Amino acid sequence: MVVEGEGRLGLRSRLDGPVLALWGKHDRDSDGWLPLWQHMEDSAAVAGMLWDRWLPWSVRRLIGEALPGGEADGRLLAVWLAGVHDIGKATPAFACQVEQLADRMRREGLQMRTQGAMGPDRRLAPHGLAGQVLLGEWLEEHCGWAAGQCEQFTVAVGGHHGVPPEHAQISALDNRGHLLRGTGTSRAVWRRVQRELLEACADEFGVRERLGQWRVVRLPQPVQVLLTALVIVSDWIASNPELFPYYPLEAPRSSAERAAAAWRGLDLPAAWRPTEPAGPVQELFASRFALPKGAKVRPVQEAAVELARSMGAPGLMVIEAPMGEGKTEAALAVAEIFAARSGAGGVFFALPTMATGNAMFPRLLKWLKKLPSLEGRPHSVLLAHSKAALNDDFADLMRSARSVAAVDMDAERKDWRPSHAYREAGAELVAHAWLRGRKKAMLSSFVVGTVDQLLFAGLKSKHLALRHLAVAGKVVVIDEAHAYDTYMNVYLDRVLSWLGAYQVPVVILSATLPAARRRELVEAYARPGAGAGVGAGDAVEGEAFEAIAAAGEYPLLTAVTAGGAPAMRCPAASGRGASVRLERLDDDLAVLADRLGEELADGGCALVVRNTVKRVVDTARVLRERFGDADVTVAHARFLDLDRAANDKELLRRFGPPGEGTDRPGRRHIVVASQVAEQSLDVDFDLLVTDLCPVDLLLQRMGRLHRHQRGADQQGRPERLREPRCLVTGADWSKAVPVPVRGSVAVYKLYPLLRSAAVLLPHLDAARDKPVRLPQDISPLVQGAYADEAATPEEWAGALRDAWTSYRVHRDRQAEKAATFTLGDVCKDGEPLFGWVAAGVGDADDTRAGQAQVRDSRESLEVVVVQRRGDGTLTTVPWLGKDRRGRQLGGLDLPHDQVPVSFAARAAAASGLRLPREFSDADVMDRAIGELEELYVPAWQSKDSPWLAGQLILALDERCQTHLAGFLLRYSKTEGLEVIRA
Repeated sequence: MVVEGEGRLGLRSRLDGPVLALWGKHDRDSDGWLPLWQHMEDSAAVAGMLWDRWLPWSVRRLIGEALPGGEADGRLLAVWLAGVHDIGKATPAFACQVEQLADRMRREGLQMRTQGAMGPDRRLAPHGLAGQVLLGEWLEEHCGWAAGQCEQFTVAVGGHHGVPPEHAQISALDNRGHLLRGTGTSRAVWRRVQRELLEACADEFGVRERLGQWRVVRLPQPVQVLLTALVIVSDWIASNPELFPYYPLEAPRSSAERAAAAWRGLDLPAAWRPTEPAGPVQELFASRFALPKGAKVRPVQEAAVELARSMGAPGLMVIEAPMGEGKTEAALAVAEIFAARSGAGGVFFALPTMATGNAMFPRLLKWLKKLPSLEGRPHSVLLAHSKAALNDDFADLMRSARSVAAVDMDAERKDWRPSHAYREAGAELVAHAWLRGRKKAMLSSFVVGTVDQLLFAGLKSKHLALRHLAVAGKVVVIDEAHAYDTYMNVYLDRVLSWLGAYQVPVVILSATLPAARRRELVEAYARPGAGAGVGAGDAVEGEAFEAIAAAGEYPLLTAVTAGGAPAMRCPAASGRGASVRLERLDDDLAVLADRLGEELADGGCALVVRNTVKRVVDTARVLRERFGDADVTVAHARFLDLDRAANDKELLRRFGPPGEGTDRPGRRHIVVASQVAEQSLDVDFDLLVTDLCPVDLLLQRMGRLHRHQRGADQQGRPERLREPRCLVTGADWSKAVPVPVRGSVAVYKLYPLLRSAAVLLPHLDAARDKPVRLPQDISPLVQGAYADEAATPEEWAGALRDAWTSYRVHRDRQAEKAATFTLGDVCKDGEPLFGWVAAGVGDADDTRAGQAQVRDSRESLEVVVVQRRGDGTLTTVPWLGKDRRGRQLGGLDLPHDQVPVSFAARAAAASGLRLPREFSDADVMDRAIGELEELYVPAWQSKDSPWLAGQLILALDERCQTHLAGFLLRYSKTEGLEVIRA
């Protein structure tokens, strides 16, 4: 490790005269300031420490591979770029902004106009762009570099505020030299101090002798991105006055001592440095996961580990296996092997929803605690979605007297204090305060989050380089890959292309993946030009790939490494199969109620899955009238956050795996649910009724049917329900071509529904007595539904042709819409990042508006739901239960005239609710926002009330209803939100 300051003279000792008057930082409140040279030296010191103590080896290696001196050159380059990143502040356009400091400079001969006199042209020389120009000129004039060679290095300076310059901006500054060096006789003074600073940096940071060799280097674009991100992080840390105090607030000390003290205060956890686990797969799983006594590793898990060990280098692995085969554990085991071999410093586990993310987070924590490589060393952990602070497991990691620490923070937030790391008792898992916020959060080592966080890496947005640095140093696991539509897949494929260029190991999980989609994923990661170096002829389109893909083997593992053809393995299933009998059921609520009454006459648990919330509510109302409230449970997404979490917990308690902690109903019970039942919940039912949906999703729903063994030959289930059966409804089956209900067509489109019905026909025909065999039939059904050529009834041809035409238009529109803000592909080496995020979306974050940028969904309103008493006072809604400490959450006072106590405010914030699509119409949304803003409580907008500040508050009356934008809103703890047009 190189120790900062060792063997150096210090930047200050290399400077004299007017250059010392240049200022770099100023605090208007205290009049404290920093000389420019000091901030440059601070930033360089931070970059060195980040390289030595925080940056994953995989990132250091990738940067070093582009340079003749390897990692040693990489460190020198990173430190030097961080040191010179603010050279653009040595210009009149910047210095004029603080008049008293500008006067100080004028007295040293650095003349400049006042800020007002400089006029609007000053905005054409932001200091990042100015610095890029000055550094480029110096490299050309004094180091003999060609202009084109400079740009790939200087762009890290030009883009250190989050957006690399565009060519038009550079051209606009070319003929405005007065912004860079003033006018008249002072031009020579400005030029001299700029050169003096750059010369001193070249000597102090040790690059003087390397610049001659670097001028023939062609930096790959991924390396340019990583260097830019490292400069940004270094600048942000060095700009924090809590770590690097401004003058004259600090007693004089050496820059090395100053940097060392700052690093101790920052207390930033180091990157993970795993060692590859050796030994039998059974021992590996037994040591990492809580295997039941006598349990054996499943064939898919063993094959995944053996395939990972056999790969020449980590790359992409796609694991396709039935529900319940332990794909998550397989992915974590593979991730440990990939990380050890690649030098990755962490893991990012991407899931489709916040609910699946919340469910995964405690599983990740349990795994981390069993990793030998983490013993005794702190590592940063993050739950990455917009409501992570309300998750109990994540909140436990952030226990502190100030719950504000759990709230999302911008990178520029001023009230961060050093040494705010929160550790879980008995472990070294840290929710580090500096590593939170929408721009820094993903830099944590271990992250569980929604897939949006990964897709943002493909969205042209400000500070995109930070998101790339975050994923470049990790193993990325993508779960439920089949759950993403065409719009999201445009972003996912582009991100995979960049991940391949960064040599990032990736594990993709799916129970039901069409062969064509599998091929697209592999091509996106490994195609030529994406950095993985795989040739189209010998890899992606090779005979082995085509033959295995066409064979429809299942389970299936697919892996590809840089420079090699895909390798495939076809492990056996675990033997936990089942044969599910399918049957059509008329889409009539009375028919459904009669059938459930018949099937559940001797007890049993049935799951009814509807494709829309309206159908859930309507179905539940009829079933409650028939069977009573106690025998029917509702589950959908229109519940308060706390209520939905409580509902999920209750479903697991009543319908989860056999064993301690479960209390399965001893009598008849029916759960009516939306798509929330497809994923994340390990629940088990005796009978399934489902609306017609795409076949891969229908198979996911089948995964909740007889999911666990209940006695020998399922003797623990009612006699008539010991054979798994699935009743398919949501369509008019009496027509020559089935007619799905309108709500299902609105959600999934007609073509996928008809293709699903077509492949299911042989199984729906009772006369053919052909149940769906799980897992044997999963792949044939999915491949049949998504194949270009598929067998369908002749009388369906016209309807399918028309449906395909409409669906293709929809899909093309999705792809075209997504491409508007999608990041470009990786360009050839040496091409500078100019205009990298041009015409982008600005900032991107994990709000509903942000998610709408990477999902084909309309922006919706999110509200915090409270209750208004008869006397006008506000409280949290009364039915909320207790927290982990036994404190009551419901009925807590929320005073108007002061900041609510933190506990009550958090309970209110946890009562968030997303309003349905009726409020996504622009006119309705505007009207709703206007009405919601009438309940504006100034006391809640204080920085001391982070839970409620800026939130839209929806107040229900004592009957739990209210009017909003022409609708009646009625809420029930058992039914969720009901919206009725008033």
